[in-house]
Amino acid sequence: MYHLVIGTKKYSSWSLRPWFVMKAFDIPFEETVIALRRDETKAEICRYSPSGQVPVLISDEATITDSLAICEYLADRFPQKQLWPEDRLARAIGRMMSAEMHSGFQALRQEMPMDFTKEFAAAPPSDAVQSNIDRISALWSEARNRFQAQGPWLLGRLSIVDAMYAPVVSRFRSYGVDLPEAAQEYAARMWAHPVMQEWYQGASLEE
Repeated sequence: MYHLVIGTKKYSSWSLRPWFVMKAFDIPFEETVIALRRDETKAEICRYSPSGQVPVLISDEATITDSLAICEYLADRFPQKQLWPEDRLARAIGRMMSAEMHSGFQALRQEMPMDFTKEFAAAPPSDAVQSNIDRISALWSEARNRFQAQGPWLLGRLSIVDAMYAPVVSRFRSYGVDLPEAAQEYAARMWAHPVMQEWYQGASLEE
């Protein structure tokens, strides 16, 4: 049994990513949620995570920190579940998009922090945030155009890259971001996914 340690569901965008993957691909796990933004938060996280950050996956082999590393580890452990597509080009594009999400879009992270259950009054984004929004919209639209024959998700079938952008979908919803049609259709589909709604219900119950 895997043990996934995550942060408060309202705020922990990094925790959502591997949680989404494990739920969507039916990988059983035990869940521990650590309340963020409290005096004891750091000490609680350090009980499980050598990096002092969440999420962290504890398996029979090792303790894995970092959202993308956890997802890649699970893809290797469960090849039959096809967390990445079989097609080499689709995998490369998915990994490229995931890496850009993992390391980029700093303005969006800082100015539109995730608050999963909140909806704020829409306001014009800064130039830096709008640039991030435009780039994400372009990535989504390009992926959908290329892989639409294979299914409704970014690479056709649901995969790790959809989980990597799941917190962005929530941000766009919370802050009333206006998106191009193709990107808006994808965001709406992703928001309606049962796993996103399960996370929403969990976040709604938090203090």
